[in-house]
Amino acid sequence: MHARVVLGKVKLNRQEEAINIYKESVIPAAKVQKGFKNMHLLTDQETSKFISITIWETENDMIASESTGYLQEQLGKIAALFVGPPTIQHYTVSV
Repeated sequence: MHARVVLGKVKLNRQEEAINIYKESVIPAAKVQKGFKNMHLLTDQETSKFISITIWETENDMIASESTGYLQEQLGKIAALFVGPPTIQHYTVSV
């Protein structure tokens, strides 16, 4: 399995809004993507930093979700709340 990690920060006092968009829109959209397994959103209330982790069956599924525009569409749903662009990283799930 493979993981995409998105690291970023949202504007002060906008975390709840971002979390609601994630729950109500981003998660349902992810569930219909080929190879999608699971996702988690970690937040730090004090710094407004977040880590979004999505787990994919294969590396190809993960990369395909980026090349089809799916990832950019999801980021676009929350982009107005970001402080600068998020960082996107890829990992192999080892355990």
